[in-house]
Amino acid sequence: MISISKSKRYYQALLGKDSDYEGIFYVGVRTTGVFCRPTCPARKPKFENCEFFATAKEALLAAYRPCQRCQPLSLPNQVSHVIQTLLKAIEENPEKRWKDSDFRKLGIDSATARRQFKKRFGMTFVEYARSRRMGLALKHIKEGNMVIDAQLSVGYESSSGFRDAFSRIMGAPPTHKNHVILKAAWIDTQLGPMIAIADETGLYLLEFIDRRGLEREVERLRKKLKAAIVPGENEILKKIEFEITNYFTGKNLFFETPLHQVGSPFQKQVWEELQKIPTGETRSYFDIAKLIGKPKACRAVARANGTNQLAIIIPCHRVINSNKELGGYAGGVARKQWLLTHEKKIQK
Repeated sequence: MISISKSKRYYQALLGKDSDYEGIFYVGVRTTGVFCRPTCPARKPKFENCEFFATAKEALLAAYRPCQRCQPLSLPNQVSHVIQTLLKAIEENPEKRWKDSDFRKLGIDSATARRQFKKRFGMTFVEYARSRRMGLALKHIKEGNMVIDAQLSVGYESSSGFRDAFSRIMGAPPTHKNHVILKAAWIDTQLGPMIAIADETGLYLLEFIDRRGLEREVERLRKKLKAAIVPGENEILKKIEFEITNYFTGKNLFFETPLHQVGSPFQKQVWEELQKIPTGETRSYFDIAKLIGKPKACRAVARANGTNQLAIIIPCHRVINSNKELGGYAGGVARKQWLLTHEKKIQK
């Protein structure tokens, strides 16, 4: 999250079209829904209508689309025809989930698309497309608007068109009779926004919204519970937002939000053990395997660790390799290091 002081400095750079800030930040304009480069020639928005991002991916996840005037994804150095074609295709149908056959229809090799996007934007084409889709779905979750307001805000004049698009992104229509209804909320943190999903009795999911595979996690949860997931608020979501805020500010590192853990008996056994790891300490996968009485199940423990859907609360970030290296983390290794450092600092 970019600080107020830095945002003000970026805003002055935006007003002055300062080219020294190219690649340093992007600005999202709330009134138009686009994000721009610092040197965009368009009329400058008011400061209160600006939202600043360190990367294009962050802007996409916040539901902003690339500005047509300054083309923040194409300049300052021109991009290839492959990238131009794919960027145009995404904006024409941003909620689309891409398959190999879609690339073939455009006469583009999927491996080439992956390589060129990774080189140009620091993320693969699939990551870019997913960020754009999730941004659309999460925009109205963040705003907490009524379904009709969300529909219009993302440009759908047809309610059926919006419902179809929402279904493709989140796995279920925004309202669905005879189903369990889960509410979803957006929580801003120092490490980026998170999505929380809960019913009136407990929390089912808490993840960073750029986590790889998040859409599949949401889809699995929906199918398992035969539930519809809609933007909204309830007491559980209010409680976890309060506790997460306290966690990141260092006021309180402990959680009391009721949880619903959706998993196999083995997974739940691993997750229960994770919750016993003291704050500020770490354990290895082998340690966890021994503690649950299955010392040969290190790989299975690692898989269970990776399927945890309640980031931070069930502290899978406290599990490291036996050689003391950090190992993997679905939210990114940099986040894992930050969380461990944060907890150790607060515990001192």
